[in-house]
Amino acid sequence: MFSQLAVAIRFLTIIPLPGGTAQDDDFSRSITRSMRWFPLVGLIIGLITLAVGWAAGRLWDPLVRAVLVVVVSAMITSGLHLDGLSDTFDATMSWRSRERMLEIMKDSRIGAMGAMALIAVFLLKVAFLNAAGDDWWRAALLAPIVARWADLYGIAFYPPARGGGLGKSFHELVQRRDVALATAQMLLMTAVIMTIGHDLAAAWLPLTRAAICIALVWLVSRWLCRRWVAQLGGLTGDTYGALSEIAETVAMAAIGAKL
Repeated sequence: MFSQLAVAIRFLTIIPLPGGTAQDDDFSRSITRSMRWFPLVGLIIGLITLAVGWAAGRLWDPLVRAVLVVVVSAMITSGLHLDGLSDTFDATMSWRSRERMLEIMKDSRIGAMGAMALIAVFLLKVAFLNAAGDDWWRAALLAPIVARWADLYGIAFYPPARGGGLGKSFHELVQRRDVALATAQMLLMTAVIMTIGHDLAAAWLPLTRAAICIALVWLVSRWLCRRWVAQLGGLTGDTYGALSEIAETVAMAAIGAKL
């Protein structure tokens, strides 16, 4: 478990851990085996942003805290998912042919739609965290957990857009038991986070909110994956990143909503 978790941490974050991974098939296999621990890596990311948010909250108002939480979250992942978000929207909103969309996704330059997607996600995350009020820490913890689960959902259940590369290897190598274990982690961590500080008699309310959050993330992820498969013929590494960013935003929206 610990070696697989270390691989997942190195793959998804910039957290410096000793060791490395092999290349080619060994690399694909080691990353795929570690995917079952993606939600746990999300928890680690959430704990780091939670510490930053707690410190910021003692110095500034909630809006500044929300901005710092979002910025630090992006820094921990080295902007990997944000890069995928911008590339995905530049491509899929260009309304070009499938082949041309895939070419656009390989272009390192950011277009207008990609920039708009980045700005929209950043502003929405900040707004939803700020709207969560005293529950901001639940949103900060929960969003990266659910988002990493959404990544695995996309990898496991939707075909890759290209005939080769890591996307194809991930899709072929990931197993249903990996998805089941990751889902169990996500559900357990979500239930614990949402019920902390609540009496058992009143636990049904936060658990209901948690269920709504997970259902919304799944529905939005499913819709996006089906749309991108129709446009691109499958998913790519960029769409996985976009899926993660959008899932985080949806989770924060659900926690911050006035229900």
